This record gives sequence, structure tokens and C-alpha cells, in this order.
Amino acid sequence: MTKFSEWVSSIAEAGRELVPRKNRQDKSQNLYSLCQELCSSKGEAMGTAIAHDVVKAYMNLGESERVDFFYMLLTEFSPDPADILRCAEAFKLKSDRANYKALSNAIAAPRLHLFRSINMAPQGTATLIHMRRDLLSVLGDYPQFVGIDEDLKHLLISWFNRGFLTLEQICWRTPAHILEKLIAYEAVHEMSGWDDLRRRLADDRRCFAFFHPALEDEPLIFVEVALVKGMAGNVQELLAKPGAASPQVKSKSSSAVKLIKPLSSDQEDFDTAIFYSISNCQEGLKGISFGNFLIKQVVLELRHEFEQLKRFATLSPIPGFRRWLNTELKQSDLSLISEEERTHLEILQHKEWHKDQESCDILQPLLTRLCAHYLANAKKGTEPLDPVARFHLGNGAQIARLNWLGDTSANGIKQSAGLLVNYVYKLKMVEQNHEAYVNNGEIAMSAEIQKLL
Repeated sequence: MTKFSEWVSSIAEAGRELVPRKNRQDKSQNLYSLCQELCSSKGEAMGTAIAHDVVKAYMNLGESERVDFFYMLLTEFSPDPADILRCAEAFKLKSDRANYKALSNAIAAPRLHLFRSINMAPQGTATLIHMRRDLLSVLGDYPQFVGIDEDLKHLLISWFNRGFLTLEQICWRTPAHILEKLIAYEAVHEMSGWDDLRRRLADDRRCFAFFHPALEDEPLIFVEVALVKGMAGNVQELLAKPGAASPQVKSKSSSAVKLIKPLSSDQEDFDTAIFYSISNCQEGLKGISFGNFLIKQVVLELRHEFEQLKRFATLSPIPGFRRWLNTELKQSDLSLISEEERTHLEILQHKEWHKDQESCDILQPLLTRLCAHYLANAKKGTEPLDPVARFHLGNGAQIARLNWLGDTSANGIKQSAGLLVNYVYKLKMVEQNHEAYVNNGEIAMSAEIQKLL
């Protein structure tokens, strides 16, 4: 336990002595009355103690009871429309500081004060993140809860801004309970256990994570980096033990990458850092971006450690490609896909099509062209449809290369027909690419990708 946590716990324990014993022992005391009591509490010690009780009560709720709790937040802790209108009329008549403050207080939902008060408790921040995860899981069925989510997200964004985060390198000497969480949280390329993790933390690898002081030993997001010579295009080769062969069908345009041996003082022949996995660890922090800060700071760390690095690139999944392609195949418009190509794409229905050379020869040029079109032209509003593309392009990267059968895992075949993409961060062009993307929707891409289009 950190000194900060010990201090908060000591306040909570002191405050519990101030809470009437009958209230602490009354089994009929429900979460609603605890929340009301917390919002009306004036003293810090008593407030912390009540917040601690709210945390325990919430964590003991069942799934349906948590939906009832969210209904309570909606009905009992939302702004009063009549109060907002009254304050707005007063401000309209006299736009002074007092009326402005009254209007601001009327607009702010009382649950914001409740959430801030809960945050005083030991494990209060972790509970609010857990609460938002629960809320997001039911939001599709209960869209009326969207205001609660907006309030929670607003607070979490301010509490988890870059100024509060610390960057730490993860290595084999990192405490085991944190390493276990990396195995559990890995979201891009699943780890098979400790041996797999050991490979990813080898001397020719780097792993960095963001932490927050309110979440003890809980990574928020982590990135895995491979130090290689040339541009990596196959994740199975990248993750394999040195010297291990990667069983796959060779393509006519495959370009091998040299995987370096574990580093020694006289052998550092790599020139490229490949970001091959970025995993968000806390579902309750969804939509709060840490990745752009993480990549930029990791680049600075790597450049400081290895002066010979010339290139920073990703080896990224294309999670929405097959889903988009299946939607396109249901359309009657054949401007993008001819009847003959539609027939060729039926090969994808065979479970192990990627292990057959003839099938690969037919599909490689077709799927590569369609994937380039998907990344460059398929949109969600004004932005790329693919979420990974939105992330890297928004950070100023360039679509550099598509890699045929770059991921032959079951998930890789299912989501992108085995294709992976390299996004390159050209440091001199990052800001220019970012501005062109944000302001004009322009997507930076290499000549190779433009040729495919």
C-alpha cells in the first residue's frame, strides 16, 4: 500500500468513529441513503468513511441491482430542469457573477458531486472505473443512461490527464503480480503464458506502460516494441523464439525482416522499432486516449537509449476489414468488386484457405487492393472506418505497407484475412500529417499504397 493510500485509509477509519453506530449496523441502510448521506456530509473524515461504505455497497451489488443503481442516479441525481430555467432567467436579467455561479451549479448534475465524494474513499477511483465499465456494458440496452456516462467520463478525463501519468518500463524484473496483468490484459496478440511473456521482454524487446498513482500496480495501457533490422511484416515471426521457423505460405511479394539476436555490447545491428501491440487495460477508461501520449513518449525513450534507430513503425491489425468486406459483398453494386472477383472471394469460406498456395495466388492481389481501399476510403463519418487506422493516422502516422498473411492466427484470419499493416511515424512529418488529417481529412500514405488504389 502506498503512503497516499495509507493516509486515505487512516482518514476513513477516523471518520467511521464519527458515524453513528446504529447507522453502521442497520441492515436496512441501502445504497441510496448512503449516497444521500455522502452528498450532505460536510466533514472530510466522516465523508471518507461514508464513501468507503458506498464503495463496499456498490461492489456487492448484483448485475440487475446495478441497473437499479443507475436508474437511481438518473432519477435522483440529475439536474432539476425547473431550477435550470429559473437560474437562466435570473442570469438573463442580470448577468453578474452570482447568477452565473447559480446557473452553473444548477446545470451540474448532483451525481458529479457524488462521484467526487466516492473518489475520496480507499479504492474509490478504482470503483468509479469499475462502475463505468458496468455502465458501458448495459448502455446499449439503456440509452437513457448516456448522461451518467458523460458525467463519469468527464471526471475521469480530468483525473487521468497526462500530468498524472507515469511511464514505466516493464521488464522481467518487474514484480510478478504486474507481469501477470500484462498476460491477462494483452488484447492484440494473446500471450500463451510465462514463456511467451519472457520472449516479449527479452533484450531485443521493450515494453512500456502508463500508471496512475490512484491505481496501485494497475497498468492503464502498455505497448510492446520489437527492435529489428528493416520493416517487420509477420507477427508470428516477430513473436517466435530466435531461430524458430514460422509456418506459413510464402507470398510472391513477401519481404523478410531480420530478427536480431538478444542484444550484446558488440552486436546492436537493428535500425527499426516496431510497435506491434498496444493494449488498453481498463475497460472503464474506454474513450479516454492515452495511446498518443504513450507512443510519443516511448519514441523519445527509445531514441535516447538507441541512437541508431532510423525508423519507428507499427505492425498493426486491421480489425474491421473482413466485416466491411462481408457487407460490401451483400451490395448489388459491382463497381468495386466484379462478378469474377466475387466468385474468387468465396475461397475465404474454406477454413484453411491460407495454407493453399493456389488459393493465395488468386486472393493476394484482390484482397490487398480491397484492403487498401478499405483503409483509405471506408469512412465512419469523416474519419476512417477502421479504429486502428483512426488512432494512428490521427497521431500523424502514414499508411506505409500492407503485409500479406502477416497474421495467420485464427483471429488474424477471421478479422482481416491475415493482412497486417505498417503505419510509419516519420518524425519530421508527424505534425504535418496530423494537421492535414484533423483539418482536411487527408490520409498520409506511401507510394506503394497509392499504387494499390
